[in-house]
Amino acid sequence: MNTLLWIAQILLALAFFVTAGGKLFAYDKVVRAVEARSKGRSIGMSRSQAAVVAIAELAGAVAVLIPAKADPPHLVVLVAAVWLALLMVAAGIYHLVRKESAAPSVALFLLALFIIVGRWPRSH
Repeated sequence: MNTLLWIAQILLALAFFVTAGGKLFAYDKVVRAVEARSKGRSIGMSRSQAAVVAIAELAGAVAVLIPAKADPPHLVVLVAAVWLALLMVAAGIYHLVRKESAAPSVALFLLALFIIVGRWPRSH
């Protein structure tokens, strides 16, 4: 189970590294792609707002990879996975309000939820 959880953590982190990178380093390209998908509607997010979201994503992505020896075990990973899950709730709402598919946000939320459940401390 530990191996499967690590695979999930790596996949979740990779997804957020990619999306955060796009927001930070290719903002104009991301805006063009989103606006093309939504028939020219404005993205509704300034460059600085996108940077804040990207930094939040990067913080969660880095933290979800930390093999911390805390009490309870995996506390940092748990907090990071909860953080990323909450970001995906917000992202899902953002996409639904824009009448776009929230499927990627839901998939990443479920992956984060899998990590939360798998890393939750168990009483012996």
